[in-house]
Amino acid sequence: MTGNGSHPHRSDDRGSERRTRRQSPQVRATIRTAHDDPALIAASISPDNTPEMETVAMDEAVRTRITRDTTGGAQATVDDYVVNLIVASTVAQHANQPTDRDAPGASTDDTQQS
Repeated sequence: MTGNGSHPHRSDDRGSERRTRRQSPQVRATIRTAHDDPALIAASISPDNTPEMETVAMDEAVRTRITRDTTGGAQATVDDYVVNLIVASTVAQHANQPTDRDAPGASTDDTQQS
């Protein structure tokens, strides 16, 4: 029988109990999204990454891996990441759309003469 007598299953070594708590399994998430320009999207969202995140451009996709200590922390990080991803993707789509200024015969001079 291990323990201190009054609790037969409890160890006297409380340090090992604390170490076990710190070494709990981590929560991991991998998000992979397809994009026309994955390098642009990855470069746009990477500056907001926390140390628990890794974002890379791969072929026609962006892959982000998130590792957190808790499920709640992972969920919050994924939520923030998805919002940033939507914004970056939307901005990239609009930036690549032609404007009236791009039309044939349009003036590139922004100044107007009276």
